[in-house]
Amino acid sequence: MRGPHNLVRLIRTGATFERTGAMAVVLDAMDAPKPLRVAIRLFAAPFRWLGYEGDPAMPPATRAITALGPAYIKFGQILSTRPDVVGDELAVQLRVLQDSLPPFPTAQAKRAIAIELGQPVDRLFSEFSEPVAAASIAQVHRAKLAETGETVAVKVLRPGIERAFRRDIEAFYFAARMIERLSPASRRLRPVEVIAHFESVVLGELDLRLEAASAAEFAANTARDEGFDVPVLRWHLSGRRVMTMGWVDGIGAAEVAQIDAAGHDRKRLAARVLQLFLAHALRDGYFHGDMHQGNLKVGPDGTLIALDFGIMGRIDEYTRRVYAEIIFGFIRKDYRRVAEVHFEAGYVPADRDVDAFASALRAVGEPIFGMDASRISMARLLNYLFEVTERFGMETRTELILLQRTMVVVEGVARTLDPHINIWEASRPVVEDYIRESIGPKAVARDLGRTVQVLSRFGPRLPALAEAALVRQSHPEPEPRRRDLPPIGWIAVGA
Repeated sequence: MRGPHNLVRLIRTGATFERTGAMAVVLDAMDAPKPLRVAIRLFAAPFRWLGYEGDPAMPPATRAITALGPAYIKFGQILSTRPDVVGDELAVQLRVLQDSLPPFPTAQAKRAIAIELGQPVDRLFSEFSEPVAAASIAQVHRAKLAETGETVAVKVLRPGIERAFRRDIEAFYFAARMIERLSPASRRLRPVEVIAHFESVVLGELDLRLEAASAAEFAANTARDEGFDVPVLRWHLSGRRVMTMGWVDGIGAAEVAQIDAAGHDRKRLAARVLQLFLAHALRDGYFHGDMHQGNLKVGPDGTLIALDFGIMGRIDEYTRRVYAEIIFGFIRKDYRRVAEVHFEAGYVPADRDVDAFASALRAVGEPIFGMDASRISMARLLNYLFEVTERFGMETRTELILLQRTMVVVEGVARTLDPHINIWEASRPVVEDYIRESIGPKAVARDLGRTVQVLSRFGPRLPALAEAALVRQSHPEPEPRRRDLPPIGWIAVGA
């Protein structure tokens, strides 16, 4: 029954997009070829009456997505951070989805908490407010602990959200495969891979225990970061569908007028947002993967406070070093070194010309560095870099997708606070410190020490492992005979 269900859901989705006027907007953003446009419009038009009307006050794309429900809203939120897929204009429209959404009744939230934590809400909390924030997956209530009177934030999943997501994700896959078949040109956008990325992100957010673990790890990593804070987690009041953290008072990072009225230095805050993100990514290899304005607050003392840890990114130490060297090479305009790093890491096939690649990188970097500081963009650099590396046969590095996407989002937050920020100058101290610590003599000694530790752990087994390897080398296993060819003797007889 999945096929018919997916088809019906797809028809309703297309009808809603057609009815709200979002279909033309989306097709324009994706630069869809004419045959695909005609096919989709002809398919959706007869069913226009089946589509949801949505809120006419909203822009077409957000109007359609909001009307279709939580899974579509979450998908729109993720696409809002992927201008490389949907285009800059549509990405800006979709950012509306990061703001408040209609909440579900408080009575349902209390019922879910009582089931999850095994006690009535009135016994756990002396006060429990109406929803103070609502998103596509969960909503937040302000409460006071019955035992201590401490104010906390209680996050509760929407009722039935898991079932709704499973249903809609199947429809998304169905639509992505149809798009790839109807339009081979669309395969460069990898629609099926985009849906797979979306699915992995959402499944992690549907278990608040995983988010709680992420928050705890992130808090431990950043405990010594000056001017940065993570709310304290309350493990005994958290579970799969409920998470409780300390309440934080602050101003949203998008509220520029309020930040000014409070007397905060927006230029300093902008630089800190960028530097903290780079420090977390390079130093820790663990960073906030959804660091938009809605997930950042400015505390009374100017401290940046991170919220919502459902999407976190992780990169290994070697990849961090490669990424830092690439950024540092661009900062120093050492394009030859940037090219060499790509080849050393295996990002570009070895049979390509390193000098030609360095020249192509210079064509990427020089126009950007020639711009006024307020127009220098890490997002633009990454976009150009993707074009160049694609020409030279570089495959998509899945471990860098979230990092690159978040870098674009963080740059947007920094520019909201300080439109004239020089991205490169703000990045330089963090990248230089990391290069100094990870590539210099101290780093070599540290790497050797780790290697010795690994060898010492396997020391008792090394002789046996070496002997087994030598035996295999001396007595290689015979290659299996191919089943699709007859025996040589049979060929001779047949001849």
